Amino acid sequence: MKLIFTKENIIKGGLIYCIGDTIAALITNDFSISRMIGILLMGATIYAFEIPNYLAWLNNRNFGSSAKANIIRMVLFSLYFNPLWIARHLLLLNIFSGDFQKINWSLMSISLDSFIYSIPISLAGNYVIQNVIPFQHRFPSTAIFSGFMAIYYALSETLFG
Repeated sequence: MKLIFTKENIIKGGLIYCIGDTIAALITNDFSISRMIGILLMGATIYAFEIPNYLAWLNNRNFGSSAKANIIRMVLFSLYFNPLWIARHLLLLNIFSGDFQKINWSLMSISLDSFIYSIPISLAGNYVIQNVIPFQHRFPSTAIFSGFMAIYYALSETLFG
């Protein structure tokens, strides 16, 4: 499989993740320029690389076109954004914000709660992304959905911390 890392995904990933997290940071009164730049860079590098490649991997699997296949794609994509993924996201938010005292094992508990409580929304959103949105629009769609989820993840520390 050829790896995907395009200029278009770099720009869209950086901007969309940055906008979503900036809104979250403003809501929680945690805005900082370093956090905004860090999320911009994370969206333009890590997320712009790993998410389109996972989407391509899923797209290249022959699950068929049955209802069961649609559910398998939705579940596999939803599990990608698992508690460890959320914990990494929260860890990086704390690093970018300079909130090093918040970096501890409680991030795992917060991430697990965040994952569990977001399951209904995540499954619905990921079902649409995997089974309705054409492949070439899935990363921007995922980034927009993740931008909304970034707001939720940022609020997770307040809600579940």
